[in-house]
Amino acid sequence: MTIITLKPIWKKEIQYILINFKDNKQVANCVKSFPNVNYSKTHNTYYLPYHKNAISELFNYFRTQKWFVDYSAFKSISKSIEKTSQKKTTIISKLPVLNFEQKTEMDKFKRWLEQKRFSLNTVNTYVEVTVLFIRYMNLKQISSLSTRSIEQFNYDFIFKSRKSVSYQNQCISGIKHFFSFKNIDVESLDIQRPDKDKKLPTVFSKNEIKSLLDNTKNIKHKTLLSLIYSAGLRIGEALSLKPEDINYQRNLIHIKAAKGRKDRYTLLSNSLIPLLTTYTNHYKPKVYLFEGRDGAPYTQVSARQVLKKSLLKAQLQKHATLHTLRHSFATHLLESGTDIRYIQELLGHNSPKTTMIYTHVTTTNLKDIKNPLDTL
Repeated sequence: MTIITLKPIWKKEIQYILINFKDNKQVANCVKSFPNVNYSKTHNTYYLPYHKNAISELFNYFRTQKWFVDYSAFKSISKSIEKTSQKKTTIISKLPVLNFEQKTEMDKFKRWLEQKRFSLNTVNTYVEVTVLFIRYMNLKQISSLSTRSIEQFNYDFIFKSRKSVSYQNQCISGIKHFFSFKNIDVESLDIQRPDKDKKLPTVFSKNEIKSLLDNTKNIKHKTLLSLIYSAGLRIGEALSLKPEDINYQRNLIHIKAAKGRKDRYTLLSNSLIPLLTTYTNHYKPKVYLFEGRDGAPYTQVSARQVLKKSLLKAQLQKHATLHTLRHSFATHLLESGTDIRYIQELLGHNSPKTTMIYTHVTTTNLKDIKNPLDTL
């Protein structure tokens, strides 16, 4: 009997499915016919990206050939994930619910944040973490808002639960704004924030960018990825663009109400114009430059899937996101000699300190340094 064994494997935090079987040309041809299957020389077998229904789809596909499918390796993983999920749910479920007065206060706090013109995501995050903080205080029967109560919440709910530093900082920001809403002097409390990990951004080389775009055949997908890279856009900015934001005469793109509610101009590449023109003539976008079904805005989930497929086709092994294209834009400009102050403006950074991270990524000056081993 032919046995197909499905095993999980991770590469740069992305999960894939290995399809193992005894060497057989007929079986190999059948496996290759399954959508999105690729061959790995490293593992000497076939693989495809993991998604929610992938295992059941593969199982049904191979069972039509009357082959035995062993997917036991995924059962232990799902149990482990289920236990972790249950553990997280248990921590939150122990917290008492808000009483009527506290719910009313949270509604007022939300409106207060909205009046401050924070983005919808920021408002929801700040309210969510503050609700958890108030529920924690109810559990511990803490009556007064203080530095000590925050430190207790931080240790029990964030540190013990191994939540990330960025999440911890979000919690502190949300609670500090709640204190301001309550007219409590935040500065006198001396609330300490943990330092963020100083990780350097992942950057593609120019050859990798070329390979990525060359392997993106769909004109809409290619235009989207090319635009994000050539203009250094955040994904939200790219998907919010409208056709009238493209200024072909001045070779500029008008980014409206970006992060921090700021407008700015960035570059429109001459090389992109023919592709962009072909795309708009073919798809005829009405409201947004990139639209999904029925004229709705193209989603970030769809855009991430576009990048993931192109990375696989280009056989690029780096763990990359759409933001990697923005990082690459800035780094390549810096390596070509562009003044960092111009790069800051193009990216829409408030502070030059944010842009300075790319000086640690660029290899232009590093190439000029003589290695001591070479001088022996």
